[in-house]
Amino acid sequence: MSQFAQTLIAWQARHGRHGLPWQASRDPYTVWLSEIMLQQTQVDTVIPYYQRFLARFPTLASLASAPVDDVLALWSGLGYYARARNLHRAAREVMTHHGGQFPQSAAVIATLPGIGRSTAAAIAAFCFGERAAILDGNVKRVLARHAGIEGFPGTRAIEQSLWALAESLLPTEGVAHYTQAMMDLGATVCTRSRPHCQRCPVAGTCVAHREGRESTLPTPRPPRAIPERQSRVLLARGELGVLLQRRPDQGIWGGLHALPEIPEGMDAQAYAQTLGLRCHGPAVPLAPIRHAFTHFRLTLEAQLCEVAGSSLHDPRWRWADARAWDELGLPTPIRRLLDGLPSATQVSPQA
Repeated sequence: MSQFAQTLIAWQARHGRHGLPWQASRDPYTVWLSEIMLQQTQVDTVIPYYQRFLARFPTLASLASAPVDDVLALWSGLGYYARARNLHRAAREVMTHHGGQFPQSAAVIATLPGIGRSTAAAIAAFCFGERAAILDGNVKRVLARHAGIEGFPGTRAIEQSLWALAESLLPTEGVAHYTQAMMDLGATVCTRSRPHCQRCPVAGTCVAHREGRESTLPTPRPPRAIPERQSRVLLARGELGVLLQRRPDQGIWGGLHALPEIPEGMDAQAYAQTLGLRCHGPAVPLAPIRHAFTHFRLTLEAQLCEVAGSSLHDPRWRWADARAWDELGLPTPIRRLLDGLPSATQVSPQA
């Protein structure tokens, strides 16, 4: 075992995280769920979602047999909804193609929908003791700083260098403890900003610490302009609630229920009429909602129409009142719009 691995394993035993809810089990289903939820999401945010999800879907079989709408509803607010759709697809694939038994090798686990090389390695290491290297964002940061690797880790060449280094440092035994140590070090000590180098067990051999380059390694992504997008949506309110449309599985908010987007060149009333709805007066513009995605910023401009008519035969459409919103997968900005919706008596139409 390398000194690096030995030092980290000993540090994790004394100073690492040991009370996280998914650490109490080596059930691949619960470990897999935690790993997917933790992708690009902080631990404190994940824990209540994780607990609610397992309360509703305690086994992989129960997840596979559930409607995808139920899965998306429980994921609502956690973001990156493709994770939830892939989780559901992968559960069904395990039941169908693996006899309900979660695969035990990282290579096979990585063939399941939504599971990449690093996540597959983490599951295999934690649950089955396989000697497989992980390389999530935290580990990339630790390795780039410790070895002094320059270059943006998102480029193929730098990522391949980091993979090679990660594999070379793997111990021959205690892989699960080492993997947890790498995760803990990146999450709690070798943080993105203001790393706690005085608490780092491997600071003495860290190139970035020795050369004072903690703030410049890993090399940040080259600057780029963040596009701005606008979307006009129809907030049609009738006796049965508000009109929602299930979005296509691909694209933003895939598979979730959202307010329908008003086509370019058409006003809210005309669009409502194409849906067989009759507006009681002109549409009322609501305060815009801004929402940041990873690659762009979106401004939602909702047009509120009080309407009559409800005969929609397409299963992608549905009316839902406030009591049903918690049961649906609603994107966060759509839920913000609905939660701030004025009552009918507060609305003053503008001509």
